[in-house]
Amino acid sequence: MHTLTPDLADLLAVAAAARQRAYCPYSRFAVGAAALTASGVTFPGCNIENAAYPATICAERVALFNAYAAGEREIVALAVIADTPGPVSPCGGCRQVILELAPRAIVVMANLGGAWRVASISELLPDGFSSASFDE
Repeated sequence: MHTLTPDLADLLAVAAAARQRAYCPYSRFAVGAAALTASGVTFPGCNIENAAYPATICAERVALFNAYAAGEREIVALAVIADTPGPVSPCGGCRQVILELAPRAIVVMANLGGAWRVASISELLPDGFSSASFDE
């Protein structure tokens, strides 16, 4: 069981601030995320929609892609927050990307009301398809 440490609370605050920058004119479902690297750098992300829905990108992927674009490769935590009844959970596509880019990160899921939970990517995506799948 995880506790909401000050570092994780700070990460959720960055995610909540990123949520305010979401571009979601179609769904009106703003999501914020933040990736924390082993070097202590935090990268925010927000969902960015497009009228051609397949071109839309989720907040979690924006945060992870920002970290990778900056040369960071060791993600230790990823926070995601939205205005949902309970803690928001990453979609299936984001779970796959988290497995690939942040396999050892803890995933902190929260809502604006203060509810939160923490899980590993293996808990969120059991038997996920990864580079190890090529070795079988």
